[in-house]
Amino acid sequence: MAVVAHTEEDVKLLARLMRAEAEGDGKLGMLMVGNTGVNRTRSACLDFKKITDIRKMVYQSPGGFEATQKGYFYQRPRDQEIELARKVLAGQRHHPAEFALWFFRPEGNCPQQWYNQWNTGRYKSHCFYKPTAEDCPAVYS
Repeated sequence: MAVVAHTEEDVKLLARLMRAEAEGDGKLGMLMVGNTGVNRTRSACLDFKKITDIRKMVYQSPGGFEATQKGYFYQRPRDQEIELARKVLAGQRHHPAEFALWFFRPEGNCPQQWYNQWNTGRYKSHCFYKPTAEDCPAVYS
């Protein structure tokens, strides 16, 4: 059962985002980007109160993903990314992104907090940040 309602086009759109944001971090890195996106769609909190589907999440502006805002969101998803997107949409979660709403790629170490959200860990080039359960209870369900 899917954790977020979606169409086949949504699967491809999420796969495309995962590739654009984390192709260099391999399959697990792309899965973590997918976790973050799905969490944004499910959360209904903070910067994501009006993000109710995959398309709105991918194209959110301001506050969305660099890939869609800075122009490197142009490659079509391959079968590999489509399969990874299906896994994330089915509820597969990966630490440190299982409850993350944000990630970014710092020059050095991950700051403990980023926009008042706590760091949950790093995977390769990306640091992941989650909200508190009080601020975003739906992320944890």
